Amino acid sequence: MEKIKFDQLQEEILHETMANGLEVYIIPKKGFNKSFATFTTKYGSIDNHFVPLDKDDYTKVPDGIAHFLEHKLFEKEDGDVFNKFGRLGASANAFTSFTRTAYLFSSTSHVSESLTTLLDFVQEPYFTEETVNKEKGIIAQEIQMYEDEPDWRLFFGILGNMYPKHPLHIDIAGTVDSIMDITPELLYENHATFYHPSNMSLFVVGKLDPEKMMKLIRENQAQKEYAPAEAIKRIFPEETVKDIKPYNFIHMTVNRPKSIVGVKGIREIPSGIEALKYKTTMDLLLMLLFGPTSANYLKLYDKGIVDDSFSFEFNLDRTFHFIDVSGDTKDSTVFSAEIKKLLLEAKMSSELTDENLAIVKKRTIGQELQSLNSLEYIANQYSQPIYGKATLFDVVPIIESITLDEIKKAAEEFMVEDHMTTFHILPKGDKDV
Repeated sequence: MEKIKFDQLQEEILHETMANGLEVYIIPKKGFNKSFATFTTKYGSIDNHFVPLDKDDYTKVPDGIAHFLEHKLFEKEDGDVFNKFGRLGASANAFTSFTRTAYLFSSTSHVSESLTTLLDFVQEPYFTEETVNKEKGIIAQEIQMYEDEPDWRLFFGILGNMYPKHPLHIDIAGTVDSIMDITPELLYENHATFYHPSNMSLFVVGKLDPEKMMKLIRENQAQKEYAPAEAIKRIFPEETVKDIKPYNFIHMTVNRPKSIVGVKGIREIPSGIEALKYKTTMDLLLMLLFGPTSANYLKLYDKGIVDDSFSFEFNLDRTFHFIDVSGDTKDSTVFSAEIKKLLLEAKMSSELTDENLAIVKKRTIGQELQSLNSLEYIANQYSQPIYGKATLFDVVPIIESITLDEIKKAAEEFMVEDHMTTFHILPKGDKDV
């Protein structure tokens, strides 16, 4: 068992790779009464074209199957797994993103029993024709609900502009039509391929004895048999800058127009500590340009171009990275024009000064340290595989190391007009420009 110490933050991580390939991380936290665990597979909604385990040819599966599989794993022949967690006094949940599916629980007692339940229900699938068909109706309603959610449609609208060929632009839950093609056989095949321990990680943090916890996990995994680990072969469509759609819009029942500007990342995506530094650099850049105390934001707010709905984010994951800046506005065309102007002029922006960077760094470090008091935040951040062995405990020294020149270089390389796109949601009856 490997021990990784972070002296600056007085934290310690215990790490071990199980014989079957499962990566296990444990962080004991003194002074906490609660424990939190996440069991994560590197399998998300974009993983729809791959070579199944023990096969030679690529297969294309229905959109939304990763999310569907997440739902169905909670249902077993002897009942609902949520009830088992409830009897142990634990709260359980799960989520599917573009690139991962995570199962989790939190508890103040019976942590060992809850952890065993987590490992067993995720690794022992049970599907029938009847229960799969029943779930189709439930998820179809969920999909239709999100189709009526303006902010959800806004986000996937800009993804459709940036990634028209990539499965990233497809709703994580799939479509009503696509989920109708899901069968128990497909679910078992996807589970065998992507839920192999070598493609998964387990993270446990909180009030616990790490030696006893690691022993429990070893014994649990030793009782289960798996085929030899294989590298998963995935296919994603090739895209170029020419595939980016500069603009699109839809009408919905909204009181005010909504606008979002996206900038698609083109450079090769780094991994490990370099990925974490790249993400942090871009986050600092956006905070300097659009943070709540920036002159840019205050000007936009005073002019009525943005309101409290204004938001911005840099997303980085395997096969994609992009910026999105969005908000409700009285004039969507003015909003998008102003945001694009600020992005294109970013490398020369008066906001990019050593003084402003020092302020943003101090604020960001403070928020990061405060977040380390949240077991949920620690576990969820730690389960992002693109960062490799780099962890959120590396974030503070990375923030401290980033220079203004590095931020200006990032702005110059990323903010390219041909990589930018706009999507609007307009109230019904409003004309497009």
